[in-house]
Formats: sequence, structure tokens, C-alpha cells
Amino acid sequence: MTKTIVSTSQPKDLRNLAWQVAPNLFLSFKYAIAGVCYAFLTQRNFRIHTIIGTLAISLGLFLQITAVEMSVIALTCASVMVLELLNTAIESVVDLTVKQTYHELAKIAKDCAAGAVFISAIAAVLVASFILLPPLLRLILSIS
Repeated sequence: MTKTIVSTSQPKDLRNLAWQVAPNLFLSFKYAIAGVCYAFLTQRNFRIHTIIGTLAISLGLFLQITAVEMSVIALTCASVMVLELLNTAIESVVDLTVKQTYHELAKIAKDCAAGAVFISAIAAVLVASFILLPPLLRLILSIS
């Protein structure tokens, strides 16, 4: 049986602890950037999503799509990358918790997190296709 440790800290104490971890905005940004860099350096799928997102945004700029369309593409790409970061965090915490041994609940947590990324990636491809394909096809047909 596992023991559950319940914190007796008051909310104010927890808030003070948070300020000790990141006492200023600069350090908060530094930690956030460190997380993004970690994901980029260690997670192949994060790099793939970064490259595809950069290509989609570049193609949108080249095709001179509207600001609203560009915003939709940027937000869609960002959502995939955010979910990939959360997936990485969940996998790390699960591995830490089960000490990298197999556990059915750990598998479920990891699979569900990966599934969230998968669904958002499919949605991103659909959004980019709906927005980018019509002007791209017009450009290709006008060159022919």
C-alpha cells in the first residue's frame, strides 16, 4: 500500500514557495525557455512539429493569406506544440513515478497524452489544408 502525503501548508505558504522557485518574471521565462529547449533537443516529434509549423507559416506568408488565416494557422501550430510539451511533461512525471517499470495506468496516461497530440496534429493538417491549398492550387494553375 502506498502512503499519501497531504500538505498541511496554507495557500499563502504555497504562494511563498512559488516565489522562492521563480522570484521574478525573468527567471520564470528562463525556466519556460529551458523546457522548450529540452523538448526540442530530446523529443523528435517536437522537432518535427516545429519544422512543419514553420513551413506552414512560411507558406502562408509566401501565399499572402489574410491576417486572420495566418492567425488560425499560427494558433493551430502552437496548440500542437503545447500539447507535445505537455505530453513530454506527463511522460517524464509518469516515468519518475513508476521508476520506468511497466504499469497499466502509466501506459494509459502516456497513451492518452500521445493521443491528444495526435488529434491536434490531425486537426492542424486539416486546418492548414483548408487554408493553404486553395491559394496554392491557384498559384500552381496560374503558372501552368
